[in-house]
Formats: sequence, C-alpha cells, structure tokens
Amino acid sequence: MAATDQVPIGSGFHGKSTAAEIVAGTDLSGKNAIVTGGYSGIGLETVRALAGAGARVTVPARRPDMAAEALAAVAGDIEVAAMDLADLRSVEKFTREYDETGRGLDILINNAGIMACPLARVGPGWESQFGINHLGHMAMSLALAPAMQRTDGARLVALSSIGHARSDIIWDDPNFNTRPYDKWEAYGQAKTADALFALGVDRRGRDIGIRAYSVHPGGIFTPLQRHLTDEEMAALGWKNPDGTIPPQVQAMFKTPEQGASTSVWCATDPRLADRGGVYCEDCDIAPLATDASQRWEHVRAWACDDERAERLWEISEKLLADA
Repeated sequence: MAATDQVPIGSGFHGKSTAAEIVAGTDLSGKNAIVTGGYSGIGLETVRALAGAGARVTVPARRPDMAAEALAAVAGDIEVAAMDLADLRSVEKFTREYDETGRGLDILINNAGIMACPLARVGPGWESQFGINHLGHMAMSLALAPAMQRTDGARLVALSSIGHARSDIIWDDPNFNTRPYDKWEAYGQAKTADALFALGVDRRGRDIGIRAYSVHPGGIFTPLQRHLTDEEMAALGWKNPDGTIPPQVQAMFKTPEQGASTSVWCATDPRLADRGGVYCEDCDIAPLATDASQRWEHVRAWACDDERAERLWEISEKLLADA
C-alpha cells in the first residue's frame, strides 16, 4: 500500500507559501518544463515561477493565441504550442513535434482541467472530465516518456484535488454510459484518477529516473469555477447569497500564486527525489485521512492505493488503445 508513504516531511513551507518562495535561490537553467493549462489561474503562476528560475517552459494550449497573449508579460524563456487534450490527434502532434526537437523534459506538470461541467463527450465518447483531466493527460505523458528519459531526475506532477474525496473510480462505468450523470461524482472520479495515474507513473518510472507526484493545490478562485453559478457556490459555502466571499473563506482560500506552490514544490524540491508516488498538499506530503480529518484536507485511501493504480492503468490503456 502506497498509503504508508503518506507522511509529511516538515518541508518548512506552508499553505500560504507562494510559488516564487518555493523557487527562491533555485537555478533551473538548462531545464525544460511543460505545463498544461499554463496560461490562466495557478497554471500561469506555475509557469511564472519555473521560467523565473531559469527553466525553458512550453505551454501547450487549446487556444494558442489566447495563451500567447496571457503569457506575453511573463518574463523568461516561454513558448506556446497548440494542443487540445480532448483530441488525441492533437496530443499526438504536439508530443511528436516536441520529441523531434531532441530536447529532454525535466518537469511535466499536468495542470489543465475542467470541473463540475454538464455532461459532455470527448474523444470516442468519453465523459469529458475523465477524458480531459485523466485520459488526455495520460496519452500525452506516455508519449513524452522518451523525452523525460533523456534527462536526469525527471518529474511528473499531476493536479489532483480534494475533490477526489467525493468518489473512488467508478470501476464498472467510468464514462457514465449507463449510470446517471452527477457532475461532482464525475469530477471526484477524475481527480482520484489523476492521483492514481501519478502513482502508476512512479511505479513504472522510479527505476529509470522518473518520479511522479499528485497535488491538491488548495481552494482558489480561478476560471476552473466557470461552470458554477453563484447559487451553487453559495450552497458549497464558498460565497454568500449576494455573491460576496465570506471572511472565513477568504482566510482559507489561496491566491493563484499560493495555489501554484505545491506543484512547484513537487517539481523542484530535492527532498522528494526518493519519495515519489505521494499525494501532496500545502507544500508537503499529505497525511492519510482519518475520521478526524476535515473534508477539505488529507488524502483518502482509494487515491493512494497501488492495486487501484494498476487497475486504473489497465482500464485506461485499453480505453486509449480503442480510441
């Protein structure tokens, strides 16, 4: 059970540390990074921190023009490429062209995602949250594995969420083909899948120099909430009925700069070199949830389970092969 590895290390950082604070004094010159969704929200701040520390950062984007505009003011060596995680032909084109550059890939951050959206189908009929958040990223990551093997100590970071606590993998119907669709259950499944994918990558990559981590970035107001109405966010306790943000939520939620910090910590901290496969929050390894855990903290056992990781890998490989 990988759950035994879910022990905080006392990183010295905390939930309100910023991505810039994580990389202060770190030199990433000569390193190559890819950040999906790297042109808005916490993705943009992740790119800002990595590029600011000297990395060359590639941002694959479904809307390259919008990405280029958003990144124009960010200092550093940043390039934008076209890619749509919902379109495997687009993923194949991006990964093939990246591989053809001959560059290595030191850091891969699977940051892009959608949340709690109405039922939609992508690819050959996949439920969109499972398809984009998990399967599209898996296809991209596997195709980029040769580039990661060309470097020393490559790391993959998969953006999970405390949303994983809402659902294990729906093993008999992950694409909601017969099960009534629930947008939050689908989101929870997708975020559990992201955590289990990182565990699966780490199990396969640790002997060839690739480590992987999953991340709960924290509560942050970003474009990720675009499918939620103010009424829904009020029901969740994130907003007041008039649309304002309660003081306790303001105190608990993070800025995008703070929300990017755990991703950047997992991608760069040398203390994690031999601790892959773990789920992290607030710039540290998260403890395994207990009955005393709050609903917004810690990792549920189903998201850090070796057997589940292998079962999901097998299902996902088949779905990708049949696409």
